[in-house]
Amino acid sequence: MRQLERKLPIGIQSYEKIIENQNLYVDKTGYIYKLAHTDVPYFLSRPRRFGKSLLLSTMKAYWEGKKELFKGLLIETLEQDNADAWAAYPVFYIDFNRANFKDEGVLEAILEVHLKEWEKEYGDTSREAPLGARFGALLEAAVAKTGKKCVVLVDEYDKPLLETMENKELVEHNKAVFKGFFSALKSSDVFIRFIFITGVTKFSKVSIFSDLNQLRDISMSMDYAEICGITELEMKNVFKPELEALAAEQEMTFDECLIKLRQEYDGYRFHQKGKGVYNPYSLLSALADREFDSYWFETGTPSFLAHRLRTMNFDARKFTDGTLYATKRMLKDYSDDNPDPIPLLYQTGYLTLFDYNAEDRAYTLGFPNREVQYGFMESLLPEYVGDIGAGSGKDILSLKRYVESGDLEGIHRVFAALFAGIPYPTNKDPFEHDFQSVFYITLTLLGQYVHCEQHTSSGRIDCVLETRQFVYIIELKRDASAIEALQQINDMHYADPYAADQRKLYKIGADFKSETRRLEEWEVE
Repeated sequence: MRQLERKLPIGIQSYEKIIENQNLYVDKTGYIYKLAHTDVPYFLSRPRRFGKSLLLSTMKAYWEGKKELFKGLLIETLEQDNADAWAAYPVFYIDFNRANFKDEGVLEAILEVHLKEWEKEYGDTSREAPLGARFGALLEAAVAKTGKKCVVLVDEYDKPLLETMENKELVEHNKAVFKGFFSALKSSDVFIRFIFITGVTKFSKVSIFSDLNQLRDISMSMDYAEICGITELEMKNVFKPELEALAAEQEMTFDECLIKLRQEYDGYRFHQKGKGVYNPYSLLSALADREFDSYWFETGTPSFLAHRLRTMNFDARKFTDGTLYATKRMLKDYSDDNPDPIPLLYQTGYLTLFDYNAEDRAYTLGFPNREVQYGFMESLLPEYVGDIGAGSGKDILSLKRYVESGDLEGIHRVFAALFAGIPYPTNKDPFEHDFQSVFYITLTLLGQYVHCEQHTSSGRIDCVLETRQFVYIIELKRDASAIEALQQINDMHYADPYAADQRKLYKIGADFKSETRRLEEWEVE
């Protein structure tokens, strides 16, 4: 019999489907065993497309007693001496991935669908009763019918809140609906065996977290830091043939391929002592396509986050200069009326933990990998300068080509167009912030060519661009002159480190005028 082709579970959120279709599976069942053998309700926050739905689907199969789906996995070994293992419990699986919640009434409609499904199994409830009361009645009825306490699994609880963040009235309405519905979890505690809730964000003022006093948040727990995502060891153990195929397709050695994968998709850390994990969706997509691309970012855009950063004049340089700090309390809880964007950026996966100061109990944060860094900056730049697409005169791909080919006039045109795209302030927002942000973001998007604010023995250079054939030293002034900027490059001997370099070197002085908000002077030597 011909051996079946190895199947990657890209986008498959059903554990049962993965096993039945013989897809490759990274065994996370040891975590499920550990969680299941407690009476504590749990909450887990992870970014989108990080495996939360698959984790809950695996829990569902476990609690439904489907032992045949776990053959050869760790949990089968762990449960082998447990006489009570693999009993079937009534499972109430609440999936908020089913709909778009931007319209009023959608949340109630989805909850109604779930209630009707459960009523087919456990008996009708009074349609005149509130949603929460009906839910509580069903939990009690399930215990009476099965003799087993209930398991409640809630997937992406916060989707009705994240999708309505720009509509304050609807957010508050959905919070009130949540309060009424999930109050049943507290009042019906005697009928519940296990609770597990997932989401991208932990909204601190949502009643789920205040009503369930014993809810344990394991989002930043060392014991569960790798419960979602894929560690490098797991990747090598499960996907070695796919890694070899990717390396061959890209004409890389195996080790070179691993380095590239780490740079692009690794780097997420959810505890200061936890291992780094790969974004599973991006990693599996790269292995399937045998190429590197921005997979995770293509599945959704952080438009509301980018807009919020722009309106609050957030200094984009903080993303990479090591000056973003937060405590665990700040990172675990998010309030929609909190002006600080850092907790939301962390919880949604655009920032991750870099370092930890035990004395201050504070984390340093930054971008986890290149896919996130470049994708986020690409989404942020249009907030400052409008359209940056092909034909706009300010697209980054054209700028890269000009830098690679030594086209000084082209480089000048793109920078001039970018600065010209900064709108005049309408609410006295500081133009200097916009000017600095556009310059920094543009240089970040140039990627491997750039060394920003490079320190030398005699001073700090605004920017150095290096390609295989060219070196560009750029000094950018505001309300001075391009000649003065060029003179600084020479006086401070910024070019000295490249004296023996065989590449062609250009010194560029430029001046941005406050009054016109234009890059009006450009001198090259």
